[in-house]
Amino acid sequence: MNGTHAFQDLDAGRLQDVVAAQRTNIRLLLGDGGGCNDGVITPPLPPVPPVPPVLFDTEPTAGTAIRIGALVPLTRPGWVEAGRHLLAGLELAVRDVNDAGGIGGRPLELVVRDTAADPRKAAAAVDELARLGVAALAGEYHSAVARAVAARADALGLPFLCSSAVLDALTEQPTEWVARLAPAQSRGWQIYADFLFGAGHARIAVAAEPSVYWASGTRILRDHLAPRGGTVVELDARSLTPAALCDELVDHGATALLLLTGHPDPAVPIVTSVRRDERLAEILIGAPAGQPEFAEWATLLGEDSPAIPFLRYLPEHLGPLGARVETALRGRLAEAPSFVAFEGYDTVTVLADLLRTHGTDRARIAESWPCVAVEGTRGQIRFSRTPDISVWQWVWAPVQVVDRDPAEPHRFRILHAG
Repeated sequence: MNGTHAFQDLDAGRLQDVVAAQRTNIRLLLGDGGGCNDGVITPPLPPVPPVPPVLFDTEPTAGTAIRIGALVPLTRPGWVEAGRHLLAGLELAVRDVNDAGGIGGRPLELVVRDTAADPRKAAAAVDELARLGVAALAGEYHSAVARAVAARADALGLPFLCSSAVLDALTEQPTEWVARLAPAQSRGWQIYADFLFGAGHARIAVAAEPSVYWASGTRILRDHLAPRGGTVVELDARSLTPAALCDELVDHGATALLLLTGHPDPAVPIVTSVRRDERLAEILIGAPAGQPEFAEWATLLGEDSPAIPFLRYLPEHLGPLGARVETALRGRLAEAPSFVAFEGYDTVTVLADLLRTHGTDRARIAESWPCVAVEGTRGQIRFSRTPDISVWQWVWAPVQVVDRDPAEPHRFRILHAG
């Protein structure tokens, strides 16, 4: 937030007393408003480790903005184009909330911080945003960064609604403080594996860079395909040149190559090399993480950009809200919005609903994830507990496998739906 603010220290002991008091009561529906509207008893949140005194702005008045901390990759090595779309969705939703009267007459305000795909930078931003008095955190695209944000938010007792990161293990232990809109990686990548197998591909090669996210994706593919006779071979995208990688694909007899790499490098050089190799004329190139979704992909690869299937989290047809938001996002971005932009819009939509219903108290917001029933751009959003997922999860956002149409590269073809 720009400008100078007068901040004051809240006595550390009084802060801990307040937080403890907020968490010791079990709230019932129709009691103090802390429970869900289905009459279910909401248990108190577990205690969080002691934290340093938090610096808050002066006491809120009727016109004081309610702040949401927005975490997005806006500079390299972050995926800048994804961050731009995510931020566009967040900002559009804030505008719509404020145009409709805000939250009880108070405007909603985003306090944006660039994470640049750096977990440590993101964790420091969480600390800063907590001191600035944000009611909740929103956003993030990269899974490794979202893990760092989730861990710090959990430690500080700060609600975090993750927009786009899909890694199943977003936190080491189950937490009440974190919820997620994007489908877990295990769901999306199993759907992608079903698509591959259904298209006749049982010998899969992955060109992978080292990361928790790519390793998790490889494991999901292997575990899902192995019972049906499928194999997955890993090729090191960092040590192999694109030409050497093509040789490996021929030697292994792979019928599909999946790009588990950063964009644009080394993904773009690999695609160019494979497309130019006559020995690999029949091989399918895939990018489950969604690199071809963004316009930069088509710009950099030109005629090599189509027919590379990827995961996209959109329904086949948008409803009235989704169609209206799509038009507004297109005007804001000056291009077709990606699914990431819709994730950003839905994130603020959910948080605004929680703030209207449950107020700005952080503990009460976190207790209310299971109360959410909000119409988003891609369907009704509800959160629940899901086996092997450590956070509150929307079960599920729509999942598609799509590619760019070779006849019209700016048009997407739906190849498979989950």
